[in-house]
Amino acid sequence: MKRKGTFLLLLVTMMVLLSSCWSKKELTDLAIVSAMGVDKTKGGKYHLTFQIINPGNVAGGMQGGGGAQSPPITIYSASGDNLVEASRRASSSISRRLYYAHTNLVVVGEKLAREEGLNTLIDAFDRDPEFRNTSTLVIANHSSAADLVKTLTPVDKIPANKVLKTLEFTERKWGENVKTSLQEVMKSLESPGRGTVVSGFRLVGNHQQAQKLDNLQESAPGATLRASGIAVLKQGKLVDWLYKEPARGTVWILDKIQGTDINIDWDGKKEAIAYQTVRQKTSVSAQVKNGQPHISVHTRVEGDIGDMEVPVDITNPKVITKIEQSLRKEIKKELKTAIERAQKNKTDILGFGEVIHRTRPNQFKKLKTEWNDAYFPKLDVDITVEAYVRRAGLRNKSFLSGIKENQK
Repeated sequence: MKRKGTFLLLLVTMMVLLSSCWSKKELTDLAIVSAMGVDKTKGGKYHLTFQIINPGNVAGGMQGGGGAQSPPITIYSASGDNLVEASRRASSSISRRLYYAHTNLVVVGEKLAREEGLNTLIDAFDRDPEFRNTSTLVIANHSSAADLVKTLTPVDKIPANKVLKTLEFTERKWGENVKTSLQEVMKSLESPGRGTVVSGFRLVGNHQQAQKLDNLQESAPGATLRASGIAVLKQGKLVDWLYKEPARGTVWILDKIQGTDINIDWDGKKEAIAYQTVRQKTSVSAQVKNGQPHISVHTRVEGDIGDMEVPVDITNPKVITKIEQSLRKEIKKELKTAIERAQKNKTDILGFGEVIHRTRPNQFKKLKTEWNDAYFPKLDVDITVEAYVRRAGLRNKSFLSGIKENQK
């Protein structure tokens, strides 16, 4: 009988503790933030720009016909001496509580990234239990974060989704950008002697037009958002922008190339053959001899012929071998360009110091304090590239070869 009473008491206690809704959040009381921009004012305050979703407009779509149209997002902004103050000051103009659990994008203005850096911002984001470290971080290229966050985009109703999907697609198909989360940036900043890379985004077109619904009603929008370059961060501060070959070479050495296109010259014609990568693997190894570090980079690439602007007999194995040699030369040039640019900036964004630290920690202790300024700029790097042509699409014999034969 005593045992039954104890069990009953335990059951009642559990019901009291587990049946409450103390942490409930009504949707009608929340302002869902999809993206947040961070800038610095002339007075030295942080300026936050919030991209808040209008649920009814997103779910039901913007009204057509003669009805009034409404944007899928609403923009609010506030300023403060720190991020917490700026966020709380926004309550004076927003009728709901800012909800950050669905914030997938953080945009940092170029001026703030260059003058102050990201360290203080990331510390604030990491302390917030509601903010997700998996949120994507981008830097506004030659623009303010507010301009990017305010831009209305066609196709993707929520502008934050436009940025995220563009980064994913261009990373998978082109390879001059990387999608970087707050968590990845934190790890990179904490890594000894390591620089950091973050993708940039640019507002192309009229800044005022970008914020109007008229921008969504044109087949060729007057303003749009575009992935633009890779930001190089040294000790959390922006020091350089990488484009084209240095950008892709950097992504390649970091082993983050998912797919890209390499063009090579043939028979005197520039960029006559297009090579599409299917898979690649890059590995980096390190040695330290007599106190001097040495790095070896090895890349293996497999891909297909995508386009030929001159007649090429790809049924001939010797021709394929020659194409592969040209590909190796072109890829090696891009990797070398990326290394030289990083050494010029005295910023090890390629992770060479991290490789030495991981494989030879005792030796790296002697190099760590002067790694970026003394050792990395003069680092000896060997580059080895293997490139293979696996397929030629649906046609072996060039279509141009047939036309040339018929013209004889």
